[in-house]
This record gives sequence, C-alpha cells and structure tokens, in this order.
Amino acid sequence: MAASMCDVFSFCVGVAGRARVPVEVRFVSSCKGKGLFATQLIRKGETIFVEQPLVAAQFLWNALYHYRACDHCLRALEKAEENARRLTGKPGQVLPHPELCAVRKDLHQNCPHCQVMYCSAECRLAAAEQYHRVLCTGPSQDDPLHPLNKLQEAWRSVHYPPETASIMLMARMVATVKQAKDKDRWVRLFSQFCNKTANEEEEIVHKLLGDKFKGQLELLRRLFTEALYEEVLSQWFTPDGFRSLFALVGTNGQGIGTSSLSQWVHACDALELKSQDREQLDAFIDQLYKDIEAATGEFLNCEGSGLFVLQSCCNHSCVPNAETSFPENNFLLHVTALEDIKPGEEICISYLDCCQRERSRHSRHKILRENYLFVCSCPKCLAEADEPNVTSEEEDEEDEGEPEDAELGDEMTDV
Repeated sequence: MAASMCDVFSFCVGVAGRARVPVEVRFVSSCKGKGLFATQLIRKGETIFVEQPLVAAQFLWNALYHYRACDHCLRALEKAEENARRLTGKPGQVLPHPELCAVRKDLHQNCPHCQVMYCSAECRLAAAEQYHRVLCTGPSQDDPLHPLNKLQEAWRSVHYPPETASIMLMARMVATVKQAKDKDRWVRLFSQFCNKTANEEEEIVHKLLGDKFKGQLELLRRLFTEALYEEVLSQWFTPDGFRSLFALVGTNGQGIGTSSLSQWVHACDALELKSQDREQLDAFIDQLYKDIEAATGEFLNCEGSGLFVLQSCCNHSCVPNAETSFPENNFLLHVTALEDIKPGEEICISYLDCCQRERSRHSRHKILRENYLFVCSCPKCLAEADEPNVTSEEEDEEDEGEPEDAELGDEMTDV
C-alpha cells in the first residue's frame, strides 16, 4: 500500500518555514519505477528541497573507531581541533581561527540510561520519542551478551570497512514501528522504497556480505529476531522478508557524511584575508590534509546512512541535473540544481562519484549493474553506445588497487 503524498511531504522539509518543495513523484516505467519531476522552473544553484530521513544510523565500525557523532542526526561532536588531532595522530596539532569551529559542546546531552551522546536536547528527545526507548540498552551498554550488542558484534564481524550499510538502520526501522501509535502509517512509509525481485535481492545481499552471505544472513536474522521481534512486522523476520528488508536498505540507503573539520575549512575559505595571510592559511590546510591522508587515509568523516523518501525517488544519470550534499553538518540532505530545470523535467542525481562519471560507458555500466542492478540509458550513455564494451587498462589498474566496495558512489564527503 502506498503512502499518501501528505505522509511523504510531512517528512521532507528539514527546517520549519521553508516553502513546499517544487517537485512531484511520478511513475516512469516498469524498469525505472518512480521518478522525481519539477513542478516549476528551478534555477541553477537553487536548493530544490531539504529532506530529513525517516531513519538514519552511524556505521558501526565508524563509531567504534571514535568518529563521534550525534546518535540521532549524525552531527559531528568533536571540536575541529580535536578532529584534526585524532585524524593526524598529532596530539599537539593546533588550528588557527578556532572561533570558526561551529561545535557547541555546551549543548551536548547524553541518554541518562545508556549514555549515547546527542548534539542537543532536541535530538535526544526526538530519538527517545521515535525509536530509542526500544533500543536503549540501559546499564547493559557494555554487556556483550545483551541481544542488541550481540547483533552489532555479528554485523561488524561480517561487514568490514569501507562500510556501505548498517544493521542498526534496520533496527531503527523496527523500533520506530514498535514505538509508534500509528504503526500502519510507518509501515506504509517504509513500503515506499524500491523493491526488488528475489534474484535481485539475493545479488544485493551477496554484494554486501560476500561469498558466505547465506550463513551470515541467517545468523543476523536470528539475532535480529531475538533482539527486536514485532508482530506487526512479522514478515520482516522470515528468511524471505529479512532478505527483502536487507535489500531495501542496501538499494535505498543514502550515505551521510559529517565533519567538524570540514565545516571549519569551509568557514576558513569564506574569510576575507590579505593575500599573504590567505596563502599561509591555504598552505596550512593543504599540509593538514596531507598529514591526515598519511595517518588515516580516506576515512575523514563521521559516516552513516539514512532512508530518504524523496531522494530515493531520484533516478540516476551520468550527466545529472542535481546533486546531494549535507552542508548543515547533520543528516539534513540538500538537493541542489546543477543547471536550470524546466517544469515537467525529471530531476536526476548521480549514483557515481565525479571520477567514476569520467570513466568509459562500459566501466560505468559495470559499477551500476553490480551495485544498483540496472543498465543506464541516460543521454551520455546513449551518445556513447557505439563505444567498444571494454574497460581501459588504466581503469583496470585503478580497480585492482581498490577494495570491492570502493566503487559505491555516495559522495559522502560533500559536507
């Protein structure tokens, strides 16, 4: 059963007072499913809409390695200087212009029962009202035998970094329904997301869990059931239903990245400085990122994923007319026009990052088939249809040096 558009739109405006979003969801085809279309002229550079996820969760390895984020909105909790010290491995690292750091530690609060941290009282209360009462481990937060801790440890044992999903996103879906007064409404909202056939679901789960996915999936299902069983959602706890839920998260989960250091850098970029001071500051920042790359590699951000109703309706294009970002350093997703979009025109984003979009048509199709199970027919792919179906030697060499999941293009660093 489909959720009403009122249900959908009630979750889409991230900040009170913003105008109603100038888009509508339409059925495109049996192959593409739904699409998002402009209802009025949208100018290049305009924010098309700001959307809050139905649920979001930080990746478990990311949290384990002390990437401190609000347990609800994923806002980075470290001061920019603390962030820089941890990422560079230099305890004495000092940042100029510390006043540009936007982190407000005086506003941080924790759950009084399990001690998980929030960026504000508003987030603590929002989490408690929606799902946290079910998921709060109380004084057992460090007890390895607690059902939720067993589930999380099992997940970490089968899904190593780089992370692309989290079992806790599924847990928050169940907990949200368990706590809701109107359970059917939330079930309808979650049913909005793209569904796949049994064969496609198996491919997605196999991609996420690797060669032994069937045994791993059954272990996760058993632990998931022990920790969270809910009669209203009984179909999610069957082997087929759990695989479908897993595939839903794997297909529709949007990566979220936040960083207090990145916010500080953006604030530095906006400073009006004398040319010599600007050169010195830019050189300092360049060296800082070199030091981080040497110590930490590519793992800069607090990372997680969320389920966004409108964003999930945006189809892919290798020449997108819109892009997603998280400029507020939390889970509020901004979709911005990359060019003028006419009324009735489909709004498309890219599931590939900038480097992947510059690869050959064959390489792009390979990534999209493996991770999203479709063949792209965007204008760029159609224009390159006569190109040979081979991957260039240069791209093959790049692929050999990447971990398997490195091809997933969430572009979570754009914060």
